[in-house]
This record gives sequence, structure tokens and C-alpha cells, in this order.
Amino acid sequence: MKSPRPSRWRFIIYGSFFVVLLCIYHSISECISGNTSPNPILTTTTIHVYPSEIPKKPLRKIQFSLNCTSGNLTRICPANYYPTNFLHSQDDRDRPPPAACPDYFRWIHEDLRPWKETGITRDAVESGRKTAHFRLVIIEGRAYVERYRRAVHNRDFYTLWGILQLLRRYPGKIPDLDLMFNWADTPVVKSVDYSGPNATALPPLFRYCGDDATLEIVFPDWTFWGCGKRLRDYLREMGIFFRPETNIKPWEEFLKDLKKGEKRWMDKEAYAYWKGNPTLAPTRRDLVKCNVSHKQDWGVRLYKQDWNKEKQEGFKQSNLASQCMHRYKIYIEGVGWSVSEKYILACNSVTLLVKSRYYDFFTRGLMPMHHYWPINEDDKCRSLKFAVEWGNSHKQKAQEIGKAGSDFTQEDLKMDHVYDYMFHLLSEYAKLMRYKPIIPERAIEICSETLACPAIEIQKKFMMESMVKGPTDVSPCDMPPPYDALALRTLLKKKANSISQVELWEKRYWENQAKHN
Repeated sequence: MKSPRPSRWRFIIYGSFFVVLLCIYHSISECISGNTSPNPILTTTTIHVYPSEIPKKPLRKIQFSLNCTSGNLTRICPANYYPTNFLHSQDDRDRPPPAACPDYFRWIHEDLRPWKETGITRDAVESGRKTAHFRLVIIEGRAYVERYRRAVHNRDFYTLWGILQLLRRYPGKIPDLDLMFNWADTPVVKSVDYSGPNATALPPLFRYCGDDATLEIVFPDWTFWGCGKRLRDYLREMGIFFRPETNIKPWEEFLKDLKKGEKRWMDKEAYAYWKGNPTLAPTRRDLVKCNVSHKQDWGVRLYKQDWNKEKQEGFKQSNLASQCMHRYKIYIEGVGWSVSEKYILACNSVTLLVKSRYYDFFTRGLMPMHHYWPINEDDKCRSLKFAVEWGNSHKQKAQEIGKAGSDFTQEDLKMDHVYDYMFHLLSEYAKLMRYKPIIPERAIEICSETLACPAIEIQKKFMMESMVKGPTDVSPCDMPPPYDALALRTLLKKKANSISQVELWEKRYWENQAKHN
């Protein structure tokens, strides 16, 4: 009788047991031989390829439309003008880090220093009414104006328009505040009148310019938003009466036009150029003596600006962007501070700056022999002659000075920085206030609609070009710290030394001329 065949399962079990014994034997042999490295094991690896930078969520583009419907022609601001809570925390996290502000922002601290210890009281603000042209109050992002005197050149209109655009750019971020504004060209708050034991409270008065003997708070001038010809309707309830003016484009549009028609410095006429009203001040009448004649050529070409003629011809010869055809351009003050300085600096020509008494918000950031060439106010003709001769003999250096001045206007003075200067100035000012602002009894609310909707023709065009469409995607630039006493002295000394160096060069030049003649 045959024995039964082993089952398939028994064969598998015995076979597996045999394999296990072989593996154990192999491992023991490796330990005895001293080889403890494990055998390589083939595995499947998943490789993850990451992008170099995880794309950020795109920021939301929010725009505020201008509501000029028939119902809004009554010049009433919309009830839900600017939302103050439209930004979510996620938006703030996705925003790029702020850039550093230009160095001239440090002068904000200096302008506000007189109130650093005492703060700004309601009495101090109201004491500025006797010289102010209007009062501005901002409460919860809405603007209210009380007018005291009529303005010329539409200055207050465009200044208020600029402030309204700031509110559109940074809605909900401008603190409540109360201020007085004077739009005239000469400062009036003399520091000597508010010193001593019996001095009254110093009024914090805003203005376009200041000087070393006064204590005004300097603010960007009205021409950054343009200066159109006329409005058909008077804004009677605001006290604004428009008259024909020069067609000065908004600053941003002007810079674009300048770039389009920019001419190489070497291709420009090798003279110094000035065009303006010479009757405004003795220093300008003195400048006219330097014009070319059959007896003498001081290297300058001076032209009288006839505003009545320009008005009749539609200001066709007053296009500032077309007045950059000379290697050198002269800046000289009139009765007081002049708005023309930034347009001269922008020309990519060497700015010949006749010693100035007044400064505006950005000019304290200019350095002689880097951004401009200083001209001796007491000896203008010879000083201008030397500057032109030196520049034509040192073309590379002269081009560098012209480019530095032009770059300053294109970068440090671009509209982003103008708005940020306003933002930081008003924010720092509000921190000093020791009272809660209230709406003055005679104040009216203003908004972009109340100013822009009645506008027509060129003024309407300029306002639309300069209008902020909605909140910016970036945060305000980082405010620099104030100067310490040593740093400020060092800066002022450096400027003085540069001017003294030029005066020494001039003196030697004319001494050599005398020897050879």
C-alpha cells in the first residue's frame, strides 16, 4: 500500500522555514566577520519639487467711484463716503514691507518740535485764525472746512483736493485732527514773538514754506495736483472764486511728459535760462541786468513772462515741460518762496540756485554741489558766468549734478512720497493734539464729489488725472527718526562748506581773469 503524497501546503510551510534558517545563518556570519552594515534595500522615493517662492494671495483692488449723478449736484457728500474698515488682517499680512522714506522726511520732526513738550491745545490752534485762510477738521475720515479769506491761484482749492485724495489713498488711517492753513508765500509766525516768560501760545499754522526766523509747519504746495484754467460754477457756499490761471499739469503727468521729451544734456544749449516776472522783487530786477547785450555776455538768457499775453494766447508758451532746452536753469525767489523750484530741478539741467531765504517741505533735503549749483545773491552776474564756464569745462561733473537734481524729483519727490509726507506729517501732528476735534459751526463738509463734479474743461481733466482711484496696495514708507543735535549741526555745516568752496573757486577765477586782462 503506497504512502499518501504530501500536501501542497506542507511543502510551502517547509520551504518557508528553510528560507528563514538561511537568512538567520547569513546574518550571524556577517556579525562574526565584523560587517554590521545592513544590506541595501531598494525603496520607492517620492520627490517633492517646491517653487522658489510660494505665490502670495493677490491683494484686492478696491476703487472708489466718483458719484456725480444729478442728485449729487447739490454738492452733498455721500453718506457712506469712505469705509474705514475695508481692510482685513489678511490684506495687511500680504502687503509688501514698507520702503524707507526719503531723508527729508526727518524735517517733519523739526517742524513739530516747538509743540513736543506742551502739545497742541484748542486755544493755540484758534489763535492762528487771525492769519489763516481756512480751517480744516478731519473726523472719522471725513473732511470739514471753515473759510476765512478768499484764495488766489486756486491754491486752497487744489490743496484741499490733495488732502481729499490722501483720504482716498489711506481711508480709515488718517487720525482726527484740527488745523489752520495759510496759503501765502511768506511765513508770518516769527519765533521771536513767541519767546520769553510772557509769550502766548504758539499757533501751529500750516503753510507751503518757512524760513529760519519763523515756525510754520510746511506742507506740499497746491501745484502737485495741477492748476487748471477755470470753473464755470462758483462754489459760493465755500467762498472759492476761480479765475483764469496757467495750465500746470498734475505733478505725476508733468514728470511723464518730461521723460517723453527728455533731451541729452550735451545736446542742450550751453547757456543758463530763466523766464519769469522780473518786477516782483529787487533781487529779480537785479538778475535782469545779467542778460546778454552788445557789451557783455554773462552766459545767460533771460525772458520776461507776460501773463496777460499768455492768457490771451491760451498759455501756449507756458508749458513747463518744454522749457528744459538749456544746460543750466536759474531758480530765484520773487516776493517770497516760488513754486517753480521743483520744475527747474526736474529738467535734467544744472539748477543754478540763487541763495534762497525760504524753504518748502522737500528743499531742505537738497545738497549744494550734488543736486544744484549755488549762486551768490550779491554778485549774480559774475557768479552765473562762472557757473556756466565751469560747467562747460567740466561736462561730466555738470551732467552728474543735473541728473542728481532730476533723479530727486523723479524718485524722492514722486507722488507716492508726497502723499506719504502728508500722511506722516498729519499723523505726527495729531499725536500732539491735547483735545478732541469738533466740527466748527460754520464749516461745510467737502469730498471729491463736491469739488470735482461741478468742474469743467481743463480743470476737470486735471482733477480726473490726479484723483486717487482707491486705496494703495502698499503701506506708507517708514518714517525716519529725528535728527539729534550733532547730526543736524553736521548736516548744516556740510552744506555751508560746499557753498564756501564754490565761492572760493569763483574768487580765484575772477582774480585770474583780472590778471590776464
